Amino acid sequence: MDIKLATRFFKAHIPTLMGVGIGLVAGYLYYRFVGCASGTCPLTSNPVITTLYGGVVGALVGSLFQKSG
Repeated sequence: MDIKLATRFFKAHIPTLMGVGIGLVAGYLYYRFVGCASGTCPLTSNPVITTLYGGVVGALVGSLFQKSG
């Protein structure tokens, strides 16, 4: 993989990558401070699932701010 190609890829996808990072942190914080006390909630009772879900939502929101073409 060429360094210039990788650099161009990351520069083009900065909003999406930032969205993933913010979403991962937000997902974990949601689990930590809101979560599900009873353990019966499928999304919020597991920190891995909640964190990954936050990352996916963050990527989707971040991609809205990405320049096209």
